[in-house]
Amino acid sequence: MSLVPLHSLAHARAGDKGNRLNLSLIAHRAEDWPLLAAQVTEAKVLDLLRHRGATAARRYDLPQLGAFNFVIEDVLQGGVNGALNLDGHGKSLSFLLLGMMVEGR
Repeated sequence: MSLVPLHSLAHARAGDKGNRLNLSLIAHRAEDWPLLAAQVTEAKVLDLLRHRGATAARRYDLPQLGAFNFVIEDVLQGGVNGALNLDGHGKSLSFLLLGMMVEGR
């Protein structure tokens, strides 16, 4: 195993509602789901987004779909309409997640 960017093993979708971000992470191959489950934890996702004010991350496992759903609180700096950021949308943060380095094949 070697370190690879997460986007080589999965893709992501995102949605935002107010100050809450919903990130879905979907393995490209079903056999990589356990590898992702072990490494892309709530704690690591929260650490990745803490600099934006994230206070909590919950992960919902969807093994039949080879996916995960993360709900991250307080990460959008007030929400898309309330933040002073140029791009506080969830989709921009999905790319941050996909840049995370993980052990892969």
